[in-house]
Amino acid sequence: MHIEPGFLSDAKIMAANVAAVGLLAAHAPALMRRPALWLRTLLAAVFFSVFMESFHLPVGPSELHFVGAMPVYVLFGLLPTLFGFALGLLLQGLLFEPQDLVHLAVNALSLIVPLLAVHHTLGRRLGEGTPGLAALLKLDGAYYAGVTLMVGFWLANGEQAVSLADWGAFAASYLSVVALEPLVTLAIVRGTSMLHSQRWARVCLDERLTLAGAA
Repeated sequence: MHIEPGFLSDAKIMAANVAAVGLLAAHAPALMRRPALWLRTLLAAVFFSVFMESFHLPVGPSELHFVGAMPVYVLFGLLPTLFGFALGLLLQGLLFEPQDLVHLAVNALSLIVPLLAVHHTLGRRLGEGTPGLAALLKLDGAYYAGVTLMVGFWLANGEQAVSLADWGAFAASYLSVVALEPLVTLAIVRGTSMLHSQRWARVCLDERLTLAGAA
């Protein structure tokens, strides 16, 4: 889901910077009011970075990543995931891919906008406890459809021509992530939900998991 450096004009990169900062600033007060979420944000950034670096492959005009978005979202909640994406991309750029820092906001928006859309629709229906495989498949399908559409948006506004077939090949590659990630999410969440009695779990994990397990 990365947009390669040099693909977008400086003006469009600046517009993306403004949009990303605006989205994060709008959610920052809710994060700052809850210190418990600060640790979860750091954990979300680490988990996300490990998932991203574990597998990435150039496909068409972008890259196929094992993003791990839904495991992170279900484990830590919306705000830690939202800020964890931005922090994780920053850390990855600083440590592994400095050239990606140019498009930090662009790539962050490609992950954040679909996350917000999924959270305010399908995510609201999750309730408490461990979501089932069918619910996770819907979350992943909707989320990665959003990611591929965001990448398509950037490609359509790029300085270089990209064919619809190339974008289609990239979008189709994420079907493998949609098929695999729910199984990873289910395994991780079921494992952690059994630890609801542990104090560290109540501090580190989203309340939907720990409170339901304690009931």
